Amino acid sequence: MLEIIDLTQKLDKDEYERRIDAHQTQMRLLGYHLYHQKRPAVIVFEGWDAAGKGGAINRLTERMDPRGYVVHPISAPRGDDAEKHYLWRFWRRLPERGTMAIFDRSWYGRVLVERVEGFCTEAEWRRAYQEIRDFEEQLVGFGTIVIKFWMHVSKDEQLRRFEDRQNRPHKAWKLTDEDWRNREKWDLYEAAVEEMLIRTTTAQAPWTIVAANDKYFERVQVLQTVVDRLARELHVDMSPEALRILPPLAAPTPVPDWARAEAKRLGIAVS
Repeated sequence: MLEIIDLTQKLDKDEYERRIDAHQTQMRLLGYHLYHQKRPAVIVFEGWDAAGKGGAINRLTERMDPRGYVVHPISAPRGDDAEKHYLWRFWRRLPERGTMAIFDRSWYGRVLVERVEGFCTEAEWRRAYQEIRDFEEQLVGFGTIVIKFWMHVSKDEQLRRFEDRQNRPHKAWKLTDEDWRNREKWDLYEAAVEEMLIRTTTAQAPWTIVAANDKYFERVQVLQTVVDRLARELHVDMSPEALRILPPLAAPTPVPDWARAEAKRLGIAVS
């Protein structure tokens, strides 16, 4: 399945900036409609290490009202989470009505890293496909909009990004020994990914496979997919006329009198 994804797709910088600007403005509008219609949304990001999940999430949320979403970076379960059913910690992180939860990795770890690394039994990860389909069916039944991304890069592109991180001090923290160990098991992970995509895509919660070798193309594809899905689910007019009525990004906050007095005492100009 993954071999048919065209990873040569690219966007030049001018086209990228034009489209990303338009989609980020649309996301602001859709965030307001999500709130007023009291619909929760869940966006799941899975993908190869260094496939650009974090960069895509940053562009997706850049102009959204920060009160309307939460990003959950997911790592190995610890403490109480490790002692309970693997879905427990995700139930606790589901969004309130009218808000969005973005998962940087998710419950799909059960059929990916836990399967490949032997952190659960074969019976457990095989059972998880149905558990996950049931879980997402319950979310959709509650009115949740579920959007799922697999961020796909080639093995060569991943190596290039690993080496780039390794050679740049300000990026080196992103690269771990675990990333290199996972890379050695590429074929095992690829088999797990393909089975996951086949067995957990549904009409209500389909997977979108993102061609992520080119970061410009990847980010635009993510935003366009989210915009299209939310606009369809929320029945929102995305015409240029509708976008012109958006309020400013943030209303100016008045400076209280006590703060003005203190600023004057310290010789600080306050507008």
